[in-house]
Parts: sequence; C-alpha cells; structure tokens
Amino acid sequence: MATMTLTDANFQEAIQGDKPVLVDFWAAWCGPCRMMAPVLEEFAEAHADKVTVAKLNVDENPEITSQFGIMSIPTLILFKSGRPVKQLIGYQPKEQLEAQLADVLQ
Repeated sequence: MATMTLTDANFQEAIQGDKPVLVDFWAAWCGPCRMMAPVLEEFAEAHADKVTVAKLNVDENPEITSQFGIMSIPTLILFKSGRPVKQLIGYQPKEQLEAQLADVLQ
C-alpha cells in the first residue's frame, strides 16, 4: 500500500516533513471516498518521490477532523512544512488531481 494511515495521535508529526503531504479525509461509509481510494493509491505510487499520500478516517479521528473544519468528504488537503496550502473537496479523477497539484509535482 502506497498510502500512510494517519490518526489524531500521529497527524502533527506526519505533516512536518520536507516532502509535501496530501491528506485524504475519508470515511468507510462514503461512496465518493471509496471511489477516490484507488485514484489516490495510483497517484501515491506515481509520485512517491515528490509527495506523501496519507489517509485520515474522520469517524475515528474527530480531533483533527474538527481542527480543519472538515464538513464534506472526501476532502484532500495538501500540507507543506506542516501548513495547509491547498484544499480539494469531492471526488477527483486522477488527471484532475494531477492538474490541481501540478505545482507540487514539478
């Protein structure tokens, strides 16, 4: 598996690295989240050298979910040096995801 699993406990440490971290806020019952999962796996494998892809289950991690005001899922937030720099809401086809994150993938 190319993605990393985040929790309330390890979140802050995980987003602090030099490499940008794309966090997928998701839930098991969410249809669009399930559609997004294989897209993110593929994206993570294709761009492992430039970005870390991580998943945070909103039902199991209410602290971080609340901290970032997540109201709709899937929500993808790109973190650079621990700070959110871009947010995408809803299902993103791979081409659209790559276009939205082109600046990170350069």
